[in-house]
Amino acid sequence: MKVSQSIITIITLALIMPFSNAYDPSPLQDFCVAVNNLNGGVFVNGKFCKDPKQVKAEDFFYSGLNMAGNTDNKVKSNVTTVNVDQIPGLNTMGISLVRIDYAPYGQNPPHTHPRGTEILVLIEGTLYVGFVSSNQDNNRLFTKILHPGDVFVFPIGMIHFQVNVGKTPAVAFAGLSSQNAGVITIADTVFGSNPPINPEVLAQAFQLDVNVVKDLEVKFKN
Repeated sequence: MKVSQSIITIITLALIMPFSNAYDPSPLQDFCVAVNNLNGGVFVNGKFCKDPKQVKAEDFFYSGLNMAGNTDNKVKSNVTTVNVDQIPGLNTMGISLVRIDYAPYGQNPPHTHPRGTEILVLIEGTLYVGFVSSNQDNNRLFTKILHPGDVFVFPIGMIHFQVNVGKTPAVAFAGLSSQNAGVITIADTVFGSNPPINPEVLAQAFQLDVNVVKDLEVKFKN
């Protein structure tokens, strides 16, 4: 009898413990508007927030996504970000937004968001988009040609890109599952680090001549 009770107890704990340790607790307040001046904030739910009584509609507002970004740059694209830095009311909400403008044949070069999945909808133009899975999945490439109204998802952490394959400008909007998803542009990060990565290290990693690497580091120097 004692053995049976012990087994029941162990099974019960095994079933309960994963659930008790593996959930995302709900926020303890309606909102937690980010505040830079800690003297004017209150510590709520692990964050410094504006006093709720001082919160205004402007804390949840941003204007300007109707305006095209400047694509006169080396990649011929522009990303207008709307995250917690632009809308403090996004703090703790786990979402943000970007507008991406592409000149003809412009691209949003291979990059990754370490803290968020991205869902993109094309509004104008034609895009060739894709992402590469991780090493454990044999680095498979997933691509699509998007037309207005099409939607594509880039999983969190995956290296992905978009290229305007049309002769006219393209516009897309994307939501991200983080108040600040972060961005790591692969070429800029690898060849434009500060200070530079030893060229011999990169030459071996990319199987390139060391002089080619040195030339790339000059081009991507911040």
